[in-house]
Amino acid sequence: MSAQTGQQHPIGLYLKVWLLLFVLSAMSYMVDYLQFQGMLRWTLIITFMLLKAGLIVAVFMHMAWERMAFVYAILLPPLALLVLVWLMWSEADYTFLTRLSFFR
Repeated sequence: MSAQTGQQHPIGLYLKVWLLLFVLSAMSYMVDYLQFQGMLRWTLIITFMLLKAGLIVAVFMHMAWERMAFVYAILLPPLALLVLVWLMWSEADYTFLTRLSFFR
C-alpha cells in the first residue's frame, strides 16, 4: 500500500500556472504604467483579475478536477448574487432617472 493517497499533480503544472499568474500580474501593472484611462482601464483590470482568480481556483484549489455538481455548487451562488446586484443597479438607475424627470 502506498503512503501517498489521492490524486497527484506534476510540479510542472504548478510552475506553468505561477508563470502565467506572473505574466497576468505584469500585464495588470502595465495598465497603470501605460496610464490607460476610462472604461478600457477598468475593463482590462477586471479581466486580468478574473483570469488570475479563475486560475487560482481551478488549479490551486483543485476545482478543475472536481465533479461538475460540486463546481456548480460553488460557482452558481456568486453568479446568482451578481445577477441580483445587476437587477438592483438597473432598478436604481430607473428610479433615479424617473425622479429626476418628475421633480424638475
